[in-house]
Amino acid sequence: MLSGPKGSEENSDERCSVCGRIEELFDLPGRSDKYCLRCSADLATSMLLKTEIDAATSAGRSIEALEAEFREVSSRLLGRSQSAEIGNG
Repeated sequence: MLSGPKGSEENSDERCSVCGRIEELFDLPGRSDKYCLRCSADLATSMLLKTEIDAATSAGRSIEALEAEFREVSSRLLGRSQSAEIGNG
């Protein structure tokens, strides 16, 4: 096993838990799966957006822009996941 940036590990036979690509994989706090750079970035963004949406809702602020960004990130993740399922990952 090779060491990558702090918090990451690479194993040549491991695949990203979302898209299935064999690339350098990264851990996310609170998650047991490992993800490629693109998927880990989108997952981390979605976690932060969820927190921001919850905070904005509690404070009575508009969440339209946050929801739009969340939908965009979610669509990217879904697209990668579906591509992996049909073998195009």
